Amino acid sequence: MLINFVRSILIYLIVLIVMRLMGKREIGQLQPFELVISIMIADLASIPMTNTGVPIFNGIIPILGLLAMHLLITVLNMKSVNIRKITCGKPKILVYRGKIDEEALKKERFTVSELQERLRGKEIFNLGDVEFAILETNGEISVIQKPNKRNTIPEDFNIMPEYEGMPYDLIVDGKIMYENLKKIGKNEKWLENQIKKFNTKSQDVLIATIDGKGNFFCQEKQKSRK
Repeated sequence: MLINFVRSILIYLIVLIVMRLMGKREIGQLQPFELVISIMIADLASIPMTNTGVPIFNGIIPILGLLAMHLLITVLNMKSVNIRKITCGKPKILVYRGKIDEEALKKERFTVSELQERLRGKEIFNLGDVEFAILETNGEISVIQKPNKRNTIPEDFNIMPEYEGMPYDLIVDGKIMYENLKKIGKNEKWLENQIKKFNTKSQDVLIATIDGKGNFFCQEKQKSRK
């Protein structure tokens, strides 16, 4: 029992490291070759975890081999468009200038109902509002709406919004984010002065942030009841 537990922890850590090295993609954004490698890694990891008769390295070595294959394919994809077409495929236009391309739907084994379902996921409930719909290589659908159906933006009214910048977490669960403080050119003393305005201390703060306009937000931790 203890051996199984230790083997499971070790395999978990190896797979976690491998998946982190493969990059930060959501499951729905995986390219075909990445999905295949992920499935194979899961299958290989399960064997030494459940079967103590199999040496643990019999599972780890193939997993590392798949990681090497993934890194190799990724490098080749970055250097060659043709290889990228083979491993990832090409985007396919399903709706072109407001008209559904039936041949493209058949080739990609897409039904009109499935297309409508995907569009509803993009908060588009009328096919007549779509100018272009593109099936990406990861299975996602990108949509360009007709000009008169798109959401308006400030540029449409010749308005230039103020620069907002990026918000930064300064305290998370009572811990000061010194790196973020450095990025905004502030120090711990300045932060403590800001927190005092909320009648609290840094160790009692659940979250404190500042946005690009200098607006400071602070929320105190909920005090536990005795």
